[in-house]
Amino acid sequence: MAAQAPDPASPTPPPIAPVITIEDFARVSVRVGTVVDAQPFPEARKPAIRLWVDFGPPLGVRQSSAQLTVHYTPDRLIGRQVLAVVNLPPRRVAGFESQVLVLGLPDGNGDVVLLRPDFLVPNGGAMY
Repeated sequence: MAAQAPDPASPTPPPIAPVITIEDFARVSVRVGTVVDAQPFPEARKPAIRLWVDFGPPLGVRQSSAQLTVHYTPDRLIGRQVLAVVNLPPRRVAGFESQVLVLGLPDGNGDVVLLRPDFLVPNGGAMY
């Protein structure tokens, strides 16, 4: 079977990052949480949505700013489980404290598609 030609409309993926150790990887805490609130974020420089994600105890609810407006509306995000890096320092985005980095992948146009589990899992579960 012949290999499929790359889609010319797809954005070029970034180069592969340098090799890290398993200890480096273990320091990144990726957890699952459920979006409990989502609001438009018109103050952001690029179109974004403010999210409040419940990671369960002991993390609780953390907030994030995410550029998700192409594929998602705030009301359709509530109740959805997402994956996020929870141990990065907070970052101010247009006066809003983003406490976690919600994870996604680019679609063929470079717009964000969220990462999420295929099945309902307990909030706070760590990726491995």
